Amino acid sequence: MRRGNRNGAKKEKVVMALSSVFVLAALTATGLFFRGSSEEKNDGYVVDFSSIENESTELAKNDGEIVQGVMDGVENLNAAETEGINESAVTADDLDYDPYFQETNSPSVENEETEESTEEQAENEKKKDEGEEGKKAEGKESQKDKEKNEKGEEGMIDEGIDSATLEEVARMEEMEDTMAIATSTSIQPALTFSDKDTLTWPIVGNVLINYSMDKTVYFPTLEQYKYNPAIIISAVEGETITAAANGKVSRVYDDRELGTVVVMELGNGYEITYGQLKDITVSEGGFVNQGDIIGSVAAPTKYYVVEGCNVYFKLTKDGTPINPMTKLH
Repeated sequence: MRRGNRNGAKKEKVVMALSSVFVLAALTATGLFFRGSSEEKNDGYVVDFSSIENESTELAKNDGEIVQGVMDGVENLNAAETEGINESAVTADDLDYDPYFQETNSPSVENEETEESTEEQAENEKKKDEGEEGKKAEGKESQKDKEKNEKGEEGMIDEGIDSATLEEVARMEEMEDTMAIATSTSIQPALTFSDKDTLTWPIVGNVLINYSMDKTVYFPTLEQYKYNPAIIISAVEGETITAAANGKVSRVYDDRELGTVVVMELGNGYEITYGQLKDITVSEGGFVNQGDIIGSVAAPTKYYVVEGCNVYFKLTKDGTPINPMTKLH
């Protein structure tokens, strides 16, 4: 079946080739005919019918020869098939095109004018690019020179400033350090609380539970008697609390019985403890003057629910409790 298809295709190609030759011959004869007619017309506008008959006869004769050639080719092809000629593949000679034929302006055709114009354009573009690059290079060089000059001037100025101000800067830094030391010394007042000094009330209120270290006193919330190293002053929640004396804040901490606590050193071993505070306005290491606000009254802890809002106020000397009432005035 495959062999029959190949032979049929080959036969069709041969017929097409012969037909093309026939058509070309006919067209050539027709062209010659019209050319002769046109020459006769141009000469005297007279038509020679005898020449037309002769040309027609020759044309018919040529056509008959071409047709006969086509028929002979077909018969030869059939004879070759009958004799068993077997061609396994179609060669380049059997194809309908000339492998050496190239279309005009195709990529494979060398067009001299196009190549020359392309080369000229490429050369012009190259010259243009080189000119722009040259301008850019000149601009960069001028910019670099400008930067070098600026850097050189800046370097000279910096060197002059450095040589002239290094000693001045060192002197200023030394003066600043000295001033800082003097300032820190000046803001740290001497703590000189003595036995003759007095305290001011941190808040105005009645004493709910008095100082008592020689005998026990009754605590209503706890419903028991125990020693009391401080005084419990009645207060209103949110009321401000002031420092009873000049001092330094040594500790700020929370205690489950006393709430937020602030401890201040007064000097010479004296120390004041404030309890039941909130909204603290001081910090550890800070110095406080007498009468400055250190916080406000907080809600009482569960150890002082019956007593209500209060301020815990304790005075000690070298860790030993002292009755604050002996110093409050």
